[in-house]
Amino acid sequence: MGKADNVIRVLVVDGNKSMRETIRTILTSQPDIIVVGEAADGAEAVAMAPWLKPDIVTMDIEIPAMGGLEAIERIISLYPVPILAVTALAGVRTAFDAVSKGALDVVEKPDSPEKVVHFLNKVRRLCRVDVCSHMAARGRQPGPRTGSGGGPPPDFTLGSIVAIAASTGGPNAIHSILSQLPATFPVPIVIAQHIAEGFTQGMADWLNSGTPLTVSVARNSDCLAPGKVYINPAEHSMRIQKPGVIFLGDRDALQIYRPSCNTLLGSIATTYRERSIGLILTGMGDDGVIGMQAIKQAGGATLAQDAKTSTVFGMNQCAINRNCIDKVLPLGDISAELMNLVGGTR
Repeated sequence: MGKADNVIRVLVVDGNKSMRETIRTILTSQPDIIVVGEAADGAEAVAMAPWLKPDIVTMDIEIPAMGGLEAIERIISLYPVPILAVTALAGVRTAFDAVSKGALDVVEKPDSPEKVVHFLNKVRRLCRVDVCSHMAARGRQPGPRTGSGGGPPPDFTLGSIVAIAASTGGPNAIHSILSQLPATFPVPIVIAQHIAEGFTQGMADWLNSGTPLTVSVARNSDCLAPGKVYINPAEHSMRIQKPGVIFLGDRDALQIYRPSCNTLLGSIATTYRERSIGLILTGMGDDGVIGMQAIKQAGGATLAQDAKTSTVFGMNQCAINRNCIDKVLPLGDISAELMNLVGGTR
């Protein structure tokens, strides 16, 4: 999308006139953003996108005349453009379905100062994604799985836990990885994904419907089990204590990322040491880098998603630049590598 003039062109799609006006006001208050069009329903949005050529579309899911999910699919097929799904808490589960249809990320409707800042940050980040290249890279098929039987153990470690850190673009990447793992995956998986409060359960439900593994929002004192995935709730900091017990504490007021990837990964390094596997995925900022360094220093294995398949090459790029990553992999190869690392552990 052309950025020669450094102005971000936005198409706003929302079935609620008042919310549409609110979003327009928020966007146009910024000197680097203009609203090139507004649509009240899906059919209108599909007709307008190829004509207006926006740099990004903000898409309400609950809209009339086609609906947001179908509108996303049609827009992507006609004019591949970054799409940010905007939803109220009541529509979180459906909003994550939008990610499966081609939306790059999900954000809560900007009805408070904090949410406004979060919304604007998402718009600025996602508008720079080359959707054509991103879709082509994401379409790569995973390599053959190895390590589930026969042969020597992998060089890195026999992993007893997998810890994943992710931010912008993370839900789709996590969905891709988990969908390729078997129900017999022999170790637990814990995930810290930056997400708004109230969204964690919707994401867990969405992920759970697309993988043989059991995905749930972590609860205090849960005991980790193989083949199960535990999502860090946004409202809490999460640590794993010996012997594999979840502890949910109050979120550190100084932490700008919610939840904190560093907190979770750091606890994994302390508790599991050389039996830990850390994976850092797409996302803005540098949260998770300190945690990945701790896992590396403890003798664990460290993986990072590559630039080409990342929605935002930020967190993972920082970790790579800090020289704490053992392997950099395209998204389609990560599941096979995890299988290789944990093969034969149980």
